Amino acid sequence: MAADSPADDTEPGSVAVGHRFAAALREAGLSVIAEIKRRSPSRGALNADADAADLASEYKAGGAACLSVLTESERFGGSPEDLQAAKAVTGLPVLRKDFLRTLDDVRDSHAMGADAMLVILADIDPASLPPMQELALSLGVDVLTEVRDEAELEVAVDLGAYMIAINQRDNPESTKFTVDYDKAVRVSSCFESIDDRILLVAASGIGVSGGTSMRAIADAGYDAALIGEALVVADDPPELLRDLLADSRGD
Repeated sequence: MAADSPADDTEPGSVAVGHRFAAALREAGLSVIAEIKRRSPSRGALNADADAADLASEYKAGGAACLSVLTESERFGGSPEDLQAAKAVTGLPVLRKDFLRTLDDVRDSHAMGADAMLVILADIDPASLPPMQELALSLGVDVLTEVRDEAELEVAVDLGAYMIAINQRDNPESTKFTVDYDKAVRVSSCFESIDDRILLVAASGIGVSGGTSMRAIADAGYDAALIGEALVVADDPPELLRDLLADSRGD
């Protein structure tokens, strides 16, 4: 589908095609969505002085397919300006990561230049997802629907989500470190019953010391891994990204 075309079908239970962000994840192999954030509720300051444009350029050099930018300021130290700077310097598709719940949030995401937006299923009335996705797609914005377990995955699929992230953290707002490093692989046992047009993303705890390996994520059948902390604190983000991508291929 061309990037400026509406989705073919956004009715609940169907599989939409998506736009530029989704297209970038449909390439062969496991893609990386590289995240820009300065702090997190669980870890506190990660890279307090990070420059979004500089970090985005390093991620592109390392082979990131897409970027994820936190625009929430209080917990993560982000801003819409970070998203705009990252997109301007790299040209990569950018996901707006924030706590987005309303149709106005969809419009705001489009207005700030996001190619995609995160919607956390547990944060909304599930019935809100189809109209949010329909509006987003009509504006050329993809929707990445985040779920935290097999039951939420089933609900998201039934509602027509076409990009779904399995978050290994139970609560992204929590100050407790509650990542289950085996969750993404465990939930992947459900993938055989899911339409293979749905893009599947693993998020949280990937590439960190003692965390989930890229090889495990690739073997589990994911299309992409969303990686934040490991890259944000790395001494050499491009080198780490190349190493992670090589691991996903078994190099």
